[in-house]
Amino acid sequence: MLADIVITTQAQLEEAWHDLMGPWSFGRHSLWLLVIADDRPVPHLTEIELDADPPGAEDLDGMAQVLDMLAEDLGPDIRVAFLRSRPGIDTITATDRAWASSLYAAARRARVSCEVVHLATRGSVRPIPADVVGIRSSA
Repeated sequence: MLADIVITTQAQLEEAWHDLMGPWSFGRHSLWLLVIADDRPVPHLTEIELDADPPGAEDLDGMAQVLDMLAEDLGPDIRVAFLRSRPGIDTITATDRAWASSLYAAARRARVSCEVVHLATRGSVRPIPADVVGIRSSA
């Protein structure tokens, strides 16, 4: 299924996340990582089980190191897409915004292009754009 997806726009990414996550509920907190090369996801979707709380500085450093290694292995032109899934209602909370901010920061540290972070809850996939968490565009 991943091999058939092309992601060049935010709408395509949101649709891809919706297709991948389905209408299911989530019983735990997870972070999903999708690596995109040449506008196509690499054929591996990574799930990381999480605590509900946003990552600390050490966790953020670890994520940046992982992203840096991915860029070394797959090339500097990769893009990463993150989705946080959790139980509960689809309202974007302060914790969701803190998670998104941390993920954008990890990608910046690794100098890897980061797509809009998304949130998945029961039957819903929603974007959390960088400007919602107080990050200005560098363009």
